Amino acid sequence: MIKKCLFPAAGYGTRFLPATKAMPKEVLPIVNKPLIQYGVEEALATGMHDIAIVTGRGKRALEDHFDISYELEHQISGTQKESYLQDIRLLMEQCTFSYTRQNAMKGLGHAILTGEPLIGREPFGVILADDLCDGGEAGGVLSQMLKIYNKYRCSIVAIQEVPQEDTLKYGVIAGSELEDNVYLVSDMVEKPDPEKAPSNLIIIGRYILTPDIFDILRQTAPGKSGEIQITDALLTQAKRNMVLAYRFKGRRFDCGSVGGFVEATNYYYQQMLAE
Repeated sequence: MIKKCLFPAAGYGTRFLPATKAMPKEVLPIVNKPLIQYGVEEALATGMHDIAIVTGRGKRALEDHFDISYELEHQISGTQKESYLQDIRLLMEQCTFSYTRQNAMKGLGHAILTGEPLIGREPFGVILADDLCDGGEAGGVLSQMLKIYNKYRCSIVAIQEVPQEDTLKYGVIAGSELEDNVYLVSDMVEKPDPEKAPSNLIIIGRYILTPDIFDILRQTAPGKSGEIQITDALLTQAKRNMVLAYRFKGRRFDCGSVGGFVEATNYYYQQMLAE
């Protein structure tokens, strides 16, 4: 059983300025629930109840969200509005939350490495909160990936197919299909030009990583944009051992973009009306 899930959440969210000038992008609401809460719910549904969050300056709202607000709870105690806190109270009861700060923006690989003291030497999940996923009847994306991890016991990345011209926005994998929707990774490239991309299978914000990734990240030189890229570290891991890519079942919303954020809001609002 994997117990820990890491949330890199130190980015500035510049695509949502001025909204994110004083508010972390991870607490931007999709309908009435912050992005990061969707991610924590997905982690908990997978059995990962130790939540490790890598934050940065101006991110105190993340800690406050997963804590008791005595004044608020006193004001709404005994009213119908108290039911609005049911989901977050459940998370607070069933999860433990720990935090550390990334003091410089040096890429996703560096953010994951910053979380090492919270994770230790055990396999762990990683969720990027601005990739909001609905696995539908198949269950959460991380739950789908855990079934594959239990079989192969190696690092796994979630992937999806996109138009070739969109590959320059993402990490891209190449590999051979090991079983249905599971690929043995042979190459990974960070944000390649479409004509140079090894495929149109892009990595999204769901990972299961084995703890040796930390040792590899320490030795990984800055790559694209001068940042430490998790794709470079995973490629090293793939060459030494094995890394798998899983084409997940369900739907992903890129809530790091305004268009994806609006699309997710409309989708989850319709889901709410249908309940």
